[in-house]
Amino acid sequence: MAAFLLGAVFLIVQPQIVPSRPAINSNAEASSQSVQRELLKKTSQKNDFKENIHSNGSCQQLPQTIIIGVRKGGTRALLEMLSLHPDIAAAESEVHFFDWEDHYRNGLQWYINQMPFSYSHQITVEKTPAYFTSPKVPERVYNMNQSMRLLLILRDPSERVLSDYTQVFYNHMQKHKPYPSIEQFLIKDGELNVDYKAINRSLYYIHMQNWLKYFPLDHIHIVDGDKLIKDPFPEVEKVERFLQLSPQINASNFYFNKTKGFYCLRDSGRERCLHESKGRAHPQVDNRLLEKLHEYFHEPNKKFFELVGRTFDWH
Repeated sequence: MAAFLLGAVFLIVQPQIVPSRPAINSNAEASSQSVQRELLKKTSQKNDFKENIHSNGSCQQLPQTIIIGVRKGGTRALLEMLSLHPDIAAAESEVHFFDWEDHYRNGLQWYINQMPFSYSHQITVEKTPAYFTSPKVPERVYNMNQSMRLLLILRDPSERVLSDYTQVFYNHMQKHKPYPSIEQFLIKDGELNVDYKAINRSLYYIHMQNWLKYFPLDHIHIVDGDKLIKDPFPEVEKVERFLQLSPQINASNFYFNKTKGFYCLRDSGRERCLHESKGRAHPQVDNRLLEKLHEYFHEPNKKFFELVGRTFDWH
């Protein structure tokens, strides 16, 4: 059982998948600022739009890269690690623009206002893990930017289910509210409760099919969240290549914190770790119940491997 939560890139092998939309020609990608202006002209609900430009020349731009998920896969860790690169400008909080209707109705002007100030040579990144499993999101992202580069971090589906439960459990504990045991969620009428939302979020191939309707596989970079936990540098190095960034992050930027039980970051002499909410121990689960989980995910995992043309070291 993993004792910590951190966690999701790969050399892409494309299976014979035909997207329902035409594949994007990377040579035709326009500059981020010109794309931003055109999008705002078409979709902004306000006629008095003004660019938010800082006195130092930086401005708020639409993101060129989005970390779309998966929940409890290690999205925060990935974003923090990418932030080590000087050419990355990361939004601090989860924006939920494409999956929350109240936010989406505000339009792209509102979305841009949630972004950090960045320079023209920088890549703006936002992460909202719920995007991956939200049916409406792929088309909405496509309509905003067909050339979007997407990052998806995944970990063992069974471990992700336990992490999902653990987060909600501790949220209730902090509010002094009771919360059922994990067995009460996983078992229904003596069988595995496949209607449990945490299980559905781990059916990666179902959600991936939805994204492949709009984006070719070479625009979706999958980070191995389990490897990111054990040895983060090689996975981050692959992300740098995918985003066509100069190699600035190196192995010395990571060090293992024995007290916390996971890797922390070292940047220009400063050391920092993820929030204390990361690295929480999973609940103890009966081995027979774990076997039921592993057995249930076996076929869906196989379908996902075929879909993306690579395998992962999952149960």
